[in-house]
Amino acid sequence: MAKVGFLGIGKMGRGIALRLANAGHEVTVWNRTRARAEALGGAVRVADTPLEAANGAEAIFAIVADDQAAEAAWYGADGALSANVAPSCFAIECSTISHDHALGFAKKARNAGFRPIDCPVMGLPDQAAAGELMLLVGAQPDDLDAAAPFLNPISNAMVHFGGPGTGTAYKLMINMMGAVQVAAAAEGLQIAERAGLDLTQVAETLLAGQSASPQVIRNVPRMVANDHGENIIFSGALRAKDARYGVALAKSLGLAPAFGEAAEAAFKLLDEQGTGGLNESQVFEAMKAAKT
Repeated sequence: MAKVGFLGIGKMGRGIALRLANAGHEVTVWNRTRARAEALGGAVRVADTPLEAANGAEAIFAIVADDQAAEAAWYGADGALSANVAPSCFAIECSTISHDHALGFAKKARNAGFRPIDCPVMGLPDQAAAGELMLLVGAQPDDLDAAAPFLNPISNAMVHFGGPGTGTAYKLMINMMGAVQVAAAAEGLQIAERAGLDLTQVAETLLAGQSASPQVIRNVPRMVANDHGENIIFSGALRAKDARYGVALAKSLGLAPAFGEAAEAAFKLLDEQGTGGLNESQVFEAMKAAKT
């Protein structure tokens, strides 16, 4: 099979890297906290820098937190784009980054001789481990076809939106919508609580109704149970970042994203209160604290 460099071993990256290794690829991983990479065991090699992880690769994946982390992974003297790689190596960016960053990355990667693929993912960590992610792709058609041996092991669905940047545009749109849904659920529960309703009963009824999106189903029971510190699926800090990037994209297109801005402000409260590392359901407590 092929040599693969992999940058970022978070909740999602762990499962994706192991899927690639189990598919027979020779995977070398880098993570800012080395212990997380070493926890993958003998299925992968561990590198000290992104450059080392990428050297000799035929494809490089990255799935890191934000623009700043992506810059550290790809750019500079120790960045993956400076590596000595196989001809026409794929640079596959799976991180949820800003639209401007996605466009800039594609240009820099192409200029450096790489084949860039804008490839944010939809799914949860257990789906990453099972190879059941949906890939939201922006790439040239020929590049996407040639990258199939690397993308097929990690996904069971793929949507090709167009050229580089289009996958990120969709991901930011859908994640901003998710932020609105979770924040609206938190506000709705506050109304129910102030009105004297039993929140357990409210949650059961809400989840059986037409407003029960996957975001609501995942977060409302945790809001009611005040269960935000264990089994963190998606942190409030990441949700705030995604909402911020989504709002920025909307404004760059001449829109006035009022709902997105409201959701961004709601999740920003978690960082202001020092709880951004908790599950995004903490927004319920953050909004209540801000109003007292």
